[in-house]
Amino acid sequence: MKIEKIPNINYLWSGLIIEELARNGAQRFCIAPGSRSTPLTISAAECEKAEKTVHFDERGLGFYALGISSGGKGPAVLISTSGTAVANFLPAVIEASKKKVPLILLTADRPPELRKTGALQTIEQPGIFGRYIKWDFDLPVPDINIKPEAVLTTIDQAIFMATSGTPGPVHINCMFREPLAPEESGGEWRKRLDLNKKWVQCGDPYTKYISPGDSFSTNDLKEIAEIVNRSKKGIIVAGKLKDNEGKGVIELAEKLKWPIFPDLSSGLRLNNSTGSNIQYFDQVLLSDFAGEEKIDTILHLGGRITSKRYYQFIEKTNPDYYITVLNHPLRNDPLHIVSHRVRSSVAGFVNAVLPEILPGRDDVLVSKLRNASFVSEKIIEKFIIEKEKLNEIFISREVSNVIRDGNALFLSNSMPVRDMDMYAVPNEKKLFISGNRGASGIDGVIASACGYSSSLNTPLTLLIGDIAFLHDMNSLALIRNCRQQMIIVVINNNGGSIFSFLPVAEYKDNFEKYFLTPHGLNFEYAAEQFGIKYSRVTSKKEFSDEYRSSIEGTESVILEAVVDMDENISAHKELQSLIKIELDKN
Repeated sequence: MKIEKIPNINYLWSGLIIEELARNGAQRFCIAPGSRSTPLTISAAECEKAEKTVHFDERGLGFYALGISSGGKGPAVLISTSGTAVANFLPAVIEASKKKVPLILLTADRPPELRKTGALQTIEQPGIFGRYIKWDFDLPVPDINIKPEAVLTTIDQAIFMATSGTPGPVHINCMFREPLAPEESGGEWRKRLDLNKKWVQCGDPYTKYISPGDSFSTNDLKEIAEIVNRSKKGIIVAGKLKDNEGKGVIELAEKLKWPIFPDLSSGLRLNNSTGSNIQYFDQVLLSDFAGEEKIDTILHLGGRITSKRYYQFIEKTNPDYYITVLNHPLRNDPLHIVSHRVRSSVAGFVNAVLPEILPGRDDVLVSKLRNASFVSEKIIEKFIIEKEKLNEIFISREVSNVIRDGNALFLSNSMPVRDMDMYAVPNEKKLFISGNRGASGIDGVIASACGYSSSLNTPLTLLIGDIAFLHDMNSLALIRNCRQQMIIVVINNNGGSIFSFLPVAEYKDNFEKYFLTPHGLNFEYAAEQFGIKYSRVTSKKEFSDEYRSSIEGTESVILEAVVDMDENISAHKELQSLIKIELDKN
C-alpha cells in the first residue's frame, strides 16, 4: 500500500481495509459493480496481493465467493454497493452460516445523514443478515478524528471471528460520503495522518490472534475410552472430514474392529482399500439389519451425513451411547440422541483417544456388513447393465467411474448428491468433493461450483438437476473465470423429480402443476448465449461417450442428459426392492 499515492480519506480507509484483509490471507476479492463502493473497488483493483473477480449479479457472486471459501484457501471477500444489492447476498450468507464457511462482506453504504430520508439506494443495511452473521460492524464514515489503526483492528477482529471457533460469515458495513472517485484532496486529513510506521513497513497484520489447539481433560478422555472399550457392537460414522483425517479414522476402526459408515463428504466413501469401510451402507440399511443387530455405541466423527436411511436406522436401533466429534460448538443432533459431545477436530480426537483404545477381538459385524455391501454392489452393477434406458443411477455411477483422479466433483442438492452417495463406484481416486449441504438449497449451485473450481484450480464436474440449473443460469458467465475445465452435467427430467419420492406424490390432483413444475425447456441456447460448448444425450452410450470425451479434453462444456422422470423413479424403487429382497435372504 503506497500511502503517498492515496488521493483522499475515503481511499485511505478503503486501502487499509483491503491491505489488512490481504495480509490476513483474504486475498480473493469478488466485486459487484456499483457507485457507492467505488473506493473499495478501486482499492482492491490496485492491491497487488489481491486476486479479483467481477460479476454483474450479486446473488450469483455471493455463491461464487462461498465456493472459493469452501476450497479452504482462506475466506473470500465480497464487495457491493448500497441498497438491494446487499440483500442479494442473503442466500449465500445463509449457506455459509449453515455450512460453517468463512466469508467477509464489505457493503458500501450512504452516510448516516441520508438514512431514513428517502435517499435513493438507502436501506437498513446494519443487521440485514440477521442471525446468520457471526459478527458485524457498522464502520463510521472516514473521519480525521478517528485513528486509522481503528480500521486495522476492525479488520483483524472480523477475520478472527470469521475463521476461529465455528467459522462463518462476517459483515462490515462501510459508509462513505462524497467524493467517491479518487479525487485529490490534500487538505487537513493528510496533515494529521500518523499511521503506525511498523505496520507500514512489516507486511504483517496489525493485530495477531493466537488460539489454543485441541485439548482434552484426562477424565473426559478416560470416560469416552471406557465406553468404547466395553461396547459389544459399535459403528463409526464418518461425516465431512478434512483431507488429513481419513487415515486416522481408518486406523481407529481397524483397531476396534468396528465398521465405518462413510458419507460421500468424508473422502472415505470411494475408498476400497480397507475391510472396515461399508461403502454401500445406505443400501445395506434397506434390509432388516436394524432389527437384527443391537448396536450399543455410535461414534460419529465429523459433520452430518446425507443418508436419510441412516437416521431412520438410528431411531430404530436406539444405541446406548451416541458420541459425536465436531470442531465447533453447535448442536448436530436432529434425533436428540447424542449422549456425549466432543468439541475437537477429528484428527485431534483420534490422536488423543487411540492410545487408550483396546484392540477389538470380534469382527463378525464388519464381515456381515462387508458381505451385504458386496451383495448390494453386485445387484447395482447387474441392474445398470440390464436397464437399457438412461437414468440418474447410471449417470451418477458413470461419473464416479470416469472422473479423473485429482479432479473436483460438485454435487447439487435434491437427487444428484443422494444418487452419488448411494451409487458411486468405490475406487482409489482422490477427489475433491463439495456441495451446498448447509441449508441444502438448490440456488446458487453453478456459481458455487465455479468458485470451488477457481479456489482449487483443478478441473471440476458439476452434477446438477434441471430446476437448480434454471435457478442459476446467470452464473454461467462466471465460467470464464475458471482457469480449469468445468463440465456441467445437467440432468433434465423436466421438473422436480425428488418430490415424486415424497408422500405428497400420492395426491395426484395438484401434484404435477404445483410440485413437479414441468418446464419443457432444454439448455442449448443458454450454452450458446454464454459461449459454452454444448452436447445433448438421451442414451447410456451417448452419455458415456460424451462424458469420456469431455474429460479427455480441456474445454468447458454443458452436457445435458435427458431422462424420463417416471422411468427414473421406477428404476430407483425397483433397484431398492431388489437389494432388500436379496439382503433379507441372507
